[in-house]
Amino acid sequence: MTTPTAGTSGQFALGDRTVHRIGYGAMQLSGPHVMGPPADRDAAVAVLRRAVELGVDHIDTSDYYGPHVTNEIIREALHPYADDLTIVTKVGARRTPDGQWPEALGADELRQAVHDNLDHLGVDAMDVVNLRMPGFAEPVQRSMAEPMETLAALQQEGLVRHIGVSNVTPQMYAEAASIAPVVCVQNHYNLVNRADDALVDALARDGVAYVPFFPLGGFSPLQSAALESVARTLETTPMQVALAWLLARSANLLLIPGTKSIEHLEQNLEAGMRRLGPVEMAELDRIGGDGTLDPDL
Repeated sequence: MTTPTAGTSGQFALGDRTVHRIGYGAMQLSGPHVMGPPADRDAAVAVLRRAVELGVDHIDTSDYYGPHVTNEIIREALHPYADDLTIVTKVGARRTPDGQWPEALGADELRQAVHDNLDHLGVDAMDVVNLRMPGFAEPVQRSMAEPMETLAALQQEGLVRHIGVSNVTPQMYAEAASIAPVVCVQNHYNLVNRADDALVDALARDGVAYVPFFPLGGFSPLQSAALESVARTLETTPMQVALAWLLARSANLLLIPGTKSIEHLEQNLEAGMRRLGPVEMAELDRIGGDGTLDPDL
């Protein structure tokens, strides 16, 4: 079988770059609970190098993964970076010794976070910095003004090329975009968590990328069983079906599945080769929609 590559997923603009629609999320490269070093650092380095070999040109990370650990592994594996590699980071939180994720949205905290990312990744400017707002999976409505103004100032200073936002409502996105251009939104969205359907479509019309996290998170046992049934029909895995559905949902969706395994990495990229027809899309929409399972399924 031909080894899948990121190129089979298509492309979309992310700031001034055009990237393949399946990238790589680096959160799992650190230790348990996203704290400390991984059990096998060499394996983490190997996954990153294999991802780039297979055409992945969009890596999502943060210096609070570890903290610092994930970015240091990325630097070890890939520095000096290829000209076409886009590295996206997140700021807005910090880690405590007991593994908590308190917000860190003050001007000094955001500035320090950007400098920490620059230092540990070994770059002079970040391609994209996502402003991650508080809340575990769903956004909490609040003002974006002060943190966005800080990132806009860092952009003017040349330390940040582009700004994204994460875990935001449509109103929060609109406020952020009124302060500085926003090139991507990173929110909780998948086959059964469809609250952002209208936002996805609006961003697509404006040429703004949408990056869903938790592609298999929040499924009920019934929904998972139904997804597995579709996957068996297509002779593939539930994860590949879920990723393929996202790719088919809208051209502006950029995926960042993460893994510590080269085999799993290649399986994720294989989702870009899956073509879901109208029958499969209709079947999957019956699982999703408002997040409940259709009783007639």
